[in-house]
Amino acid sequence: MTPLGRNLLALSAVLLLSACGLFGDDDEELEPAELIDFETKVPIKRLWKTKIGADAEFLRVALRPMGDGNRIYAASVNGNVVALDPESGKQVWRNKLGIGLSSGPGVGEGLVVVVSADGYVVALAADDGTERWRAYISGESLATPLVYEEWVVVQAVDNKLTALSVFDGSERWSVEQSTPALTMRGSTSPMQVGQTVVSGFDNGRVMAIDLSSGDIEWDSMLAPPSGRSDLDRLSDIDGDIAVVGQDIYASGYQGRIASLAAESGQVLWARELSTYEGVSADWNNVYSTLENGELVALNRNSGTEIWRQNALLRRESTVPVSFRTTVAVGDLEGYLHFFSNVDGEPVARVRAGKSAIVTTPVVMADRLFVQSDDGSISAWYVKEPKRDDRRAPDIAEGDDESA
Repeated sequence: MTPLGRNLLALSAVLLLSACGLFGDDDEELEPAELIDFETKVPIKRLWKTKIGADAEFLRVALRPMGDGNRIYAASVNGNVVALDPESGKQVWRNKLGIGLSSGPGVGEGLVVVVSADGYVVALAADDGTERWRAYISGESLATPLVYEEWVVVQAVDNKLTALSVFDGSERWSVEQSTPALTMRGSTSPMQVGQTVVSGFDNGRVMAIDLSSGDIEWDSMLAPPSGRSDLDRLSDIDGDIAVVGQDIYASGYQGRIASLAAESGQVLWARELSTYEGVSADWNNVYSTLENGELVALNRNSGTEIWRQNALLRRESTVPVSFRTTVAVGDLEGYLHFFSNVDGEPVARVRAGKSAIVTTPVVMADRLFVQSDDGSISAWYVKEPKRDDRRAPDIAEGDDESA
């Protein structure tokens, strides 16, 4: 998800927020935190970088690379969709759709799926990029489509979740929720959990929906609206949802970060923390960037705070994503920051470019893939230290010392 300034639904909402002082009157309060030097403890190196399309600066889009284990797929705001070799960055295929894109790609079932700014879902063949089908949904989407078995599921900014046939794009079912008077401009990327799809809505609800029938399996109020004004009652769930095993992790603006049981939607634990970025998770922790830019790690099983890091205040950081022994975060000046996943201390920092990184980096195997606002994709890895050939031989490799 991108920063709050890009998320507002209309200019009137921006004016309202400014009048209410959300952005503050003191110019110093708006300044991003200055970056502080530290000792690099994890050597991060760039594997490759390539340009795939036009600059997306000032546009609110949700384009980030996705992989299928063999290739990396990416899309640009001006309609280019590409398949890249993950090791070299060399282009395997390119389809110039000629339309503005707002989200994607979603990858699965031999398809690469993107959504246009005017609400068209376009499915391409993953092997060669040829167009398979095109279908219209209710409007723009700012969330990665889910492609799973027979379904392509897309969440639109109008609070409507639509399932299409993976074969021809025909509509299978849709679920729509009421839209509050004032909302953030965004969408939750739907997640597959068993034979359900889980997604969040602008009214603060998280729902699990049966993929076959479109029936609502459970409905959990994660971020209840509160307050007198529409601004106070903002409770959108627009950020990333994480799934680990049978546990779901989600967050709401001006609400909570919570763990939900996948089978029932029961809230297992919740912390009063506000974020519009969403969450990520590994087997140990849940990670998020709070609305002021603080990074936080919570124990996945209990919600207990493990660490909090304030080095990136107001730097409009992405959701932290687990990468090897670190969590990786992009920011508004194109920096990639790496923090220890144990204590949150900074261990590395590199710059992908001068353009902002506004979508969450993607991990595939031992590589980190980043899409910048200038339409470039870059791949990163941890450089392992060279082995010392002068080391003492292992017993198994040398003479038996017991002889």
